[in-house]
Amino acid sequence: MARREPVGPPAGAATSSVKHRVSFYETDAMGIVHHANFVNFLERARVVYMDEHDRPYREYIERGLHFATTRVEVDYLRPVRFDDVLVVHVWIETLRGASLRMGYALRCGEAAVAVAATEHAMVDGDGRPRRIPREHRDRLRAALHLS
Repeated sequence: MARREPVGPPAGAATSSVKHRVSFYETDAMGIVHHANFVNFLERARVVYMDEHDRPYREYIERGLHFATTRVEVDYLRPVRFDDVLVVHVWIETLRGASLRMGYALRCGEAAVAVAATEHAMVDGDGRPRRIPREHRDRLRAALHLS
């Protein structure tokens, strides 16, 4: 698979940004943020995005719905170290009836450190596929095309 170039959201799409100061425990023996921690950073940013552009994720849970992660892609461009301030920018790349794809740009200062994407399928508490409720899908579609 080819490395993704640092990109941003589609023109006019809503974004959210989350700052995170890297803790020592998030680093590995080389002093670099362990790759598995990036999945946590993406999840935090995705939850903030939902809070800001749809509804708090806990409201989905209260309805017995979840966005199950079906794919994670991360291209690491530069190392991130203890005490670095990481900013995760997130947006919706695609939205379908029962799934969505989120894009991410991760930066430390002016430097791009990673680009990522996650894909999610709406499921019920038993893991069966469900459509994203219309009111949520409409808000998310509006956030994708804010221009």
